[in-house]
Amino acid sequence: MMLDVTTLNTPVGPLTVLDVTTIDTPVGPVMLLARGATLVGLEFTDRGGRVKSLQRRLERALGSFTVREHPDPAGAATRLGAYFAGALDALDTQLIELHGTPFQCRVWQALRAIPCGRTESYGALAARIGAPNAQRAVGAANGSNPIALFVPCHRVIATNGTLHGYGGGLDRKAWLLTHEGAWNGELALGTTARVRVPEVVGVS
Repeated sequence: MMLDVTTLNTPVGPLTVLDVTTIDTPVGPVMLLARGATLVGLEFTDRGGRVKSLQRRLERALGSFTVREHPDPAGAATRLGAYFAGALDALDTQLIELHGTPFQCRVWQALRAIPCGRTESYGALAARIGAPNAQRAVGAANGSNPIALFVPCHRVIATNGTLHGYGGGLDRKAWLLTHEGAWNGELALGTTARVRVPEVVGVS
């Protein structure tokens, strides 16, 4: 699903122009949106509700905008290609621009500190940002992440070691963690505990 630019508000000044492209990946097509050299959105195109939510979020933050096709918005398509080819740190250097509440942005920034190949529980993430009693709020912010993959919300799992939720679907979450080496028949939780998760044979 692409952005519905016909529903934008009537502009009161020049429109913001965002570069956009859709690329195929091993976990399905993703849409990339960038403002200049900065990535502002990534969503799986088969998640229509989330694509619309991303559009509304960007409208609130940037005002009315239009999009133009670009083969590699902010270099993000190149970095994704490298990541899926095995250069797992390729996403770390991407400039991003986060639009959300101050609390959401704290959570999203903390997600980028979870190293590739590791996972963190919602409780541990809440404690790390100084809000140990806000696990539900952390989970909600995690689910509202507007820049999937580059802001690696897929690396957050339940305290009991289960995968829990993921806006892109649990099959994708398991695939990504396997690709990153956080799961090889077992899922690494933090630095010690290991738990079994169901095997994923493909992405629907």
